[in-house]
Amino acid sequence: MPKNVKDLKRHHSEWFTGVTMGPLQGLDSLNEVINPWDDEVIGKTRIINEASLNSTIEAAHRAFRSHSGNSPSLRASALLEWAALIKDHREDLALLITLESGKPISESRGEVDYGLGFIEHFAECAPHGEGEGQENLNPKDQVMVVHEPIGVCAAITPWNFPLAMVTRKVAPALAAGCSVILKPAPETPFTAFALEALAVRAGVAPGLFQVVTGDAEAIGATFCKDSRIRKVSLTGSSPVGRHLYAQCAEKLKRLSLELGGNAPFIVLADADIDLAVEGLMASKFRNAGQTCISPNRIYVHQGAAEAFQKTLLKALEGLRCGSGADPSTTLGPLINDRGRTKVLSHLEAALALGAEDLGPLQGVGTGRLIHPRLLWGVPHDSIFKKEETFGPLIPVTLFGDADDIIAMANDTEAGLAAYLYGGDQQKCLDISRKLEVGMVGINEALISNPRAPFGGIKASGLGREGGWQGLREYQEIKYLRLG
Repeated sequence: MPKNVKDLKRHHSEWFTGVTMGPLQGLDSLNEVINPWDDEVIGKTRIINEASLNSTIEAAHRAFRSHSGNSPSLRASALLEWAALIKDHREDLALLITLESGKPISESRGEVDYGLGFIEHFAECAPHGEGEGQENLNPKDQVMVVHEPIGVCAAITPWNFPLAMVTRKVAPALAAGCSVILKPAPETPFTAFALEALAVRAGVAPGLFQVVTGDAEAIGATFCKDSRIRKVSLTGSSPVGRHLYAQCAEKLKRLSLELGGNAPFIVLADADIDLAVEGLMASKFRNAGQTCISPNRIYVHQGAAEAFQKTLLKALEGLRCGSGADPSTTLGPLINDRGRTKVLSHLEAALALGAEDLGPLQGVGTGRLIHPRLLWGVPHDSIFKKEETFGPLIPVTLFGDADDIIAMANDTEAGLAAYLYGGDQQKCLDISRKLEVGMVGINEALISNPRAPFGGIKASGLGREGGWQGLREYQEIKYLRLG
């Protein structure tokens, strides 16, 4: 079983070149990919040129025209075979994810399983998602609504979930009968290459799923402006989402945007404190806090403050910081130096406003590793209201009234996710309905589910991924009336 980069390359050389991009050539422009823990060079990827990208789009266009008429059951079979191959290579893929992203190996294994869930879910959806009957006022006519594949799709994925973000977009596209071109993040391209190679082995026809790497601005502009591409799906930052939105406007191109979040984590006076702390630990420190649904603002009722602080400090002492490849590690490094700089700037801003740094560990950590910090008494009107931290800081703000907490939770342009802990179920439901977000975890922190629609409102994006809604994002609706 591979234990390092050299072993992975020896066993899976195609995972480091890509099926679409092909082997490196002597004159290619290269992007260097490093391990965020120790700066080890994992490999290099090509920067695609305009001519090659045009050929890739044309191949996707031809593949769509040739295979969009395939039966849904045939699409489902290919997806399930892809899933089976991913399962067979679970440990190797998990190691690759850890080497590229820095996350603990246990989390990488969990990501493989989570990503598989999307493939399996959309394989189930494929045979049942193409049409439906509608009641008609005129009994002599028949009304049908059919769902047809939208065409060539382009997907842009981030580095924080290099496998799951791919399967969450590619699986519904293939299930719907579309072809898809994927541009992964430059920090984590090899996981995408691995998925492409396994899809080809699974029988996904040439051209239906292609991975390209290179300049994000140039590739994104082509995705938005090329008329052969009918849909663009992005998971990324709000500024990038706005930019792509503007570029797609000229073509009125279908767009899905899963953008930044600023999740409030609310602990009511009657909350189960142990359950709330357990949920916060699970959701806040996944991938060192580098997730779009990571709790960014922690609001604790004054009546629960003392117990919450004591329980949380004890839980924080159980974290083990270090290399993601170490099985005992529960908190790995940040992805890059920009991420570390941002987290430290948020820490300084909170302290400048009078927040108390309760640690628990001494120092903030070295390199890209930042130790968790509990910041107590952070004013509501702080940097955390305006920006995602994307790191292991826990800024706690105290509150005393339920109406106040609703206003504070909604006082941000983001609207992706929220978490709410309380003992009165009806009260929790009432508050949840008033929170301006796309998803709410009520006494539950693990809200991502392939069978449920994932997405936000306000500046957190457009559209949904997962559930039946995720399949519909890759389909056009056609109404047929038969007289």
